[in-house]
Amino acid sequence: MVRELYEIIQANVLRASEGLNVLEDLAGFCRDGGSVSESLRSLKADIRNSLVEPLPDGLTYRQSAGDGVFPGSREYVADMIHGLKLLKDNFEKVQKALGALVAILDSAGESEFAKRYEDYRLAACDLEKTLYRIYCRDMKKKKLDTDLYCLTAEEYSLGRSNIEVVKAMLSAGIRIIQYREKEKKMLHKYRECVKIRELTYDAGAVFIVNDDVDLAIMVGADGVHIGQDDLPADKVRELVGEEMIIGVSTHSPQQAQDAIARGADYIGVGPIFATKTKKDVCDPVGFEYLDYAVKHVAIPFVAIGGIKEHNISEIKARGAGLIAMVTEIVGAEDIEKKIESIRQKLKG
Repeated sequence: MVRELYEIIQANVLRASEGLNVLEDLAGFCRDGGSVSESLRSLKADIRNSLVEPLPDGLTYRQSAGDGVFPGSREYVADMIHGLKLLKDNFEKVQKALGALVAILDSAGESEFAKRYEDYRLAACDLEKTLYRIYCRDMKKKKLDTDLYCLTAEEYSLGRSNIEVVKAMLSAGIRIIQYREKEKKMLHKYRECVKIRELTYDAGAVFIVNDDVDLAIMVGADGVHIGQDDLPADKVRELVGEEMIIGVSTHSPQQAQDAIARGADYIGVGPIFATKTKKDVCDPVGFEYLDYAVKHVAIPFVAIGGIKEHNISEIKARGAGLIAMVTEIVGAEDIEKKIESIRQKLKG
């Protein structure tokens, strides 16, 4: 093989190795990414060892300008979107390098050697799909890691608009807000959701749309929450992709396990107590189902239904980490003070 061709091959092997190095680190910091990290390390070694003359030690750790570096600590969760971009950019880098190797070697009549790099490219494709799913799952779990889950309910908000209520919630440090307005016309809901998306994005809060998958997609919401009479979670996933959060209302262990099997990112557990905020609500499930969820539900869940300041401590004491409140917050004279008071109860 002529020296010039070898140098081109070496440059692309180095480029692929650089991308795999970043991806290996990224996978290593994902909760379930250990096996993918090992596979990426193995693929990187195979690619490096494919050269007749091996790369000098340390060359695969060179960082080209603009490549991006993944932080070497679990502080990465504070910037999950940056990590997702690193994932996409570095897999693209690997694919381009390996694709170039296939084309170069084919044109040089080295079809057997080209086939080896095509196999590496296909292996990288499979690893990208796996790591993307794992990373998205971690990213969504991080977004759901908070204490209070607030919902809009304009009819109970003492004459205030949903926008005013959401601003007060965000000012009080609420990290998840669900837009739930079933009776309004679509254009009005769309306009409200566009504004709420802007507010929640600026505040770094999660925005969930109730029931309407199309509306959630149109406004760029973080997630959609569906009920038992809506499309199943696996079909919704086909519409919204891996990055969007899907929540499912459940009222029994059977419904919980079905939602998990269909790929829900979290479930609603309730109603714990009697509630009138939903017209089609089922009977209260009480503490029995909540206790089941605490012990047996492996994904995040939110306790919901009739929860007030006077009973939230018991919900917390039973093991619920994320708790939804509707009228207790939107119907408060001072929403910020109410949230502060509720959080004091949770701390106690």
